[in-house]
Amino acid sequence: MNWRGRPLLSYEAVVNLIGGTTTKSGLRVKALLDTRAYQPGEKITDAEMGTLRLKPHRFHGDWNYTFQPRHAA
Repeated sequence: MNWRGRPLLSYEAVVNLIGGTTTKSGLRVKALLDTRAYQPGEKITDAEMGTLRLKPHRFHGDWNYTFQPRHAA
């Protein structure tokens, strides 16, 4: 496994590569490794999922999407 020819041998390598990401408009990404333990199998309801404003991307919209702000009540 690699990212742009750099081997992904550790979590540190992955976090550093993600953290080095920028966009043409100047957005910088901050990445931190979360080492906390989480309970497996946490589910959300269809109603909770319905409150999220997800905008799927053209390429693999099932994997890639943008969260948009909720409308003011």
